[in-house]
Amino acid sequence: MSRAESLPKRDAERAPEARTGGGTPPATKPGDDGAAATGTPPPAGATTRPGTTRRPRPLWTLGLFRDELVTTFRRWRTIALLGVLAAVPILIGVAVRVETGDGSTAGGGGEGPAFIAQITNNGLFLVFTGLAATLPFFLPMAIGVIAGDAIAGEANAGTLRYLLVAPAGRARLLLTKYATTMTFCLVATLVVAVSAFAVGALLFPLGDLTTISGTRIGFAEGLGRALLIALVVAASLTGVAALGLFVSTLTNSGIAAMATTVGLLITVQILDQIPQLHALQPYFFSHYWLSFADLMRDPVYWDDLVRDLGLQSLYVAVFGSAAWARFTTKDVTA
Repeated sequence: MSRAESLPKRDAERAPEARTGGGTPPATKPGDDGAAATGTPPPAGATTRPGTTRRPRPLWTLGLFRDELVTTFRRWRTIALLGVLAAVPILIGVAVRVETGDGSTAGGGGEGPAFIAQITNNGLFLVFTGLAATLPFFLPMAIGVIAGDAIAGEANAGTLRYLLVAPAGRARLLLTKYATTMTFCLVATLVVAVSAFAVGALLFPLGDLTTISGTRIGFAEGLGRALLIALVVAASLTGVAALGLFVSTLTNSGIAAMATTVGLLITVQILDQIPQLHALQPYFFSHYWLSFADLMRDPVYWDDLVRDLGLQSLYVAVFGSAAWARFTTKDVTA
């Protein structure tokens, strides 16, 4: 029986019985890896020996990850977030089409997102414009919602202790949550890119495009760079995902965790625009986000891209470790 088939009416997203086989498990204690003797039979694939601790097999880990993916992407909240992200390039494309209907140039005064003036010449530029428009706020906000609700949402719904009873372990559960958030980062970015490409192909011509450096590249190479830019944008959101996951381990309220993560995002964005803080700005996770535009240079300018990916790796290491330290010592009693 799948978890979706066993959901009770009062909670259509989480079913403790589907995870544990029914019954009320005891509360877990700090340091408990979820594999203590609870009377719950081990799932398929997990074996036990007398005097040893049950350890999940890789297939159980993959099953837990698949279960989290299904739960996350079947929520109406997630579908709504992806719908909003897909709508942004559509609105931009329609607005540019209407504005340039009389032969004028979009963003001729230098206003609007990056690459907006080139959209009328090549619809592929709508992909770059859509990512530039959603990256400062819409994309990280969506990531903050998913990451902030990862642990706190389970605690608020009362299902976290049921998850810890299964022989997944706290560290493995935390890693699964982060992997699910990372998957959402990639899916959300690709939703923006695919929506922008579809709208750009419908409303504007396609073909060879001119890079920022003034050279021309073929459509196939431009499409490859668009895909690479989408992957870089997704990687640029890993720091926010780690930060949101850490915040999620600090509270039992999913709403509070999501609001805190989004609030931190807005605060950092504001601080990144204050000239007096120029010495600190290179350490803000959002400082190098728009460096993906360097992939449209010929040759590609890698310095800021490397700094961006290195900074995101640092945030993942710091806040990922903090989330692990907090979650593995957290007393889950409800």
